[in-house]
Amino acid sequence: MNLSAISYLAITTFALVTVSIFATMGFPFSWVFSLIVFGQVFLIFSVFKILKDNYTTTKTFEDFYEDFPIGREE
Repeated sequence: MNLSAISYLAITTFALVTVSIFATMGFPFSWVFSLIVFGQVFLIFSVFKILKDNYTTTKTFEDFYEDFPIGREE
């Protein structure tokens, strides 16, 4: 299964939000700690995948923001 880079980031976010929910609800320390370690490893892996993603664009700094063009308009 080939997941996109943003999918890895979504899984990481879900795991780390679950950590805070588990800690608040008083889950056993071993569960919370395991999820923290999993989340941190997955965070490093997802950052690596995002940085190594083969993404190209034709936009430049002259384009500014797409919803608020300041220079040329197409």
